[in-house]
Amino acid sequence: MDDPMPSPYALLFEALWLIPIRHYLYALILIWTVFFYKFVEFHFLGEYFRGRVNLIYNPDSPIYHGVVSRCRTLHSRYVATPWLASPHLQTCFLNFHGLPPVFTYTRKLFRASDGGTIALDWLTNSHVVDGDPHNQKEISKEDTTPIAVVIPGLTSDSSSAYLKHLAYNTAKSGWNVVVSNHRGLGGVSVTSDCFYNAGWTEDVRVVLDHLQHEFPMAPLFAIGTSIGANILVKYLGEEGEKTPLRGAVAICSPWDLLIMLSLPNKIGDRFISRKFKQRLYDRALTIGLQGYAQLHEPQYTRLANWEGIKKSRSIRDFDNHATCHVGKFETVDTFYRKSSSTQYVGNVAVPLLCISALDDPLCTKEAIPWEECRANKNIVLATTNHGGHLAFFEGLTASSLWWVRATNEFLGALSCSRYMHIQKIQESGSSGSGKQDETSINQGPYLNIAEDGLVAAANLEENTTRSKEATLVLNQRGPKVKDKRSFNVLCRQTKRSIWLLGYIGMVTGFPLVGMLMNYLFRKKQRPITASKS
Repeated sequence: MDDPMPSPYALLFEALWLIPIRHYLYALILIWTVFFYKFVEFHFLGEYFRGRVNLIYNPDSPIYHGVVSRCRTLHSRYVATPWLASPHLQTCFLNFHGLPPVFTYTRKLFRASDGGTIALDWLTNSHVVDGDPHNQKEISKEDTTPIAVVIPGLTSDSSSAYLKHLAYNTAKSGWNVVVSNHRGLGGVSVTSDCFYNAGWTEDVRVVLDHLQHEFPMAPLFAIGTSIGANILVKYLGEEGEKTPLRGAVAICSPWDLLIMLSLPNKIGDRFISRKFKQRLYDRALTIGLQGYAQLHEPQYTRLANWEGIKKSRSIRDFDNHATCHVGKFETVDTFYRKSSSTQYVGNVAVPLLCISALDDPLCTKEAIPWEECRANKNIVLATTNHGGHLAFFEGLTASSLWWVRATNEFLGALSCSRYMHIQKIQESGSSGSGKQDETSINQGPYLNIAEDGLVAAANLEENTTRSKEATLVLNQRGPKVKDKRSFNVLCRQTKRSIWLLGYIGMVTGFPLVGMLMNYLFRKKQRPITASKS
């Protein structure tokens, strides 16, 4: 009697059992690597084949032909640091460390006419050259050194790594740099019922008017980053020919807030693949905004929906419960629509360089106004395939940012050309000087320090007999300034956001851990150090 035919599944299992276990491990590692390669969007060595900078401009643009055409950085390739060959690795590394240069700012507090306080952190060329913050020369009214005004991103201040890279390298190239911190950031308390938001341009306007009044011989330029870039472009469109700026640069602008902040809810095929990662970033930024709100809880409790702020799970939720109440917007979409800079691109009348990475995980390429930029002869849009958000690390040690180099080269070429913008003076322009008298620099030594450690501008009337040019040097040796506690408070409030970014970094960086450790051990004789002044 013939034996029954064995089951095909039994034969299959027997065959699989004969395969060595190590082969299964090899296959598992291969599948794992491919999955993470796609998930974190690795592009190792991709820049050597398609890393050239793409320039969008009007064919008749004098800015391109007279300025950008002379910038070698914008006509070359951007090659990312090999062990940061992912937009998520770059973005997370920038937020965790970023290898910023070491230096100190000199702070002056600006008091706006509505009672708000803005911290202006200065880094002058003489400071970088001399390297002594206690012997820094004051800028005179006759000084013709160009001034670069920096507008930070969302919840960022002058201590952020990418702003330190920008400030140090710009000052090193012969400029004076001032970071105009947003209200309530940089260790300064909110002293009025007015908060900054993604479309708030009034602070940029009054700070530039003040700087023009204080240093009439120095040409003014502006650099906006992330949300600061959106604010800058919107301001340029609102002012048109009236702005005192000679030129500007916008880095990683979100452009259209309605598109950018609606991405997690889209169901298009490209957005589906990014939905999970987009929500991680959205949540991390929301936690940072909640930390900012907690620093100013009394004002938010009185002006907004505090319970809603604490329960917010996204930026959209936060804006609904906080920004719309404080800024008197009917809906969140109304706020996004009115605050987006895309609609102002056509009115920009100064030379403007815009830099964006097409793999930016926060300010995605779907929001870039390609045709609007091409139509304006004053704008040149430079895009790279890679770079992340405000990162663009380059070199084996990731000690420099490509966009900082491109920005300095563009501004340097522009400042030496005949294409700088010349402000059109209005007949009623004298009224601006009247407003200037209502605002002033509030002296550093004469501050009100609350119990929570936040610095508030002292009453101006109380200081009429005091010197008007005293400054507060941050992080100087000797007795510690009390407002440093506010930075610690902010760090504690946002620690969940930092840990969430850490989680993103661990998840996305696993496949490169071996390569990174091998690189560090081989290069242990050449430790990575921050640039020194």
